[in-house]
Amino acid sequence: MPYSPEHKVQTRARVVESARRLFNRHGFEQVTIDQVMASAGLTRGAFYHHFDSKDELYAAAVASFESCNPFAVKTANSTHPIDDPRQMAGMLIDLYLSDEVLDNIDLHCPLYALPSDVARAGLEPQQAYTDLMRGMRHVYLCALAGERDADRRAEAMVALCVGGMVLARTTNDPELRKSLRESARHQALALALLERD
Repeated sequence: MPYSPEHKVQTRARVVESARRLFNRHGFEQVTIDQVMASAGLTRGAFYHHFDSKDELYAAAVASFESCNPFAVKTANSTHPIDDPRQMAGMLIDLYLSDEVLDNIDLHCPLYALPSDVARAGLEPQQAYTDLMRGMRHVYLCALAGERDADRRAEAMVALCVGGMVLARTTNDPELRKSLRESARHQALALALLERD
């Protein structure tokens, strides 16, 4: 008996989630299709019912972060919708650079968890990565609507958040890990005209 369309969608989502977690922990090159499928509780043969290649899976794993990231989850679960673009930008900066996010490797953003992997990947993963970057930039652009140099400032805010996390993720000095993120946070908030202590 064939599986229902819902089952296929759920199975594909399970594979993508498994891949995203494994890629975050080990990188694209170190993870095999067999490992992804075993982590999802499936066999290798099932892989090709959902994806043509590992690159296609990688692109789907990167793109999936758009809906499962801590910011998206927090805004979706908020009892009071946040309508103020500046409040949204401040919340994204604070959450993105938080201890909570840094400590949860499974939920690391591909923008700072996988940049060297994506740079060597094919066009599909690079496009998914670019879309994530544009989504973050869009949140900051909305907060800066009507401000001089809004584009440049929004891009600088993305660079500060992502760069702060890249550096924090790679140092073994806890104080430096904290101060790097705090400096990035301070500058990003200043660019968003939300500077606070």
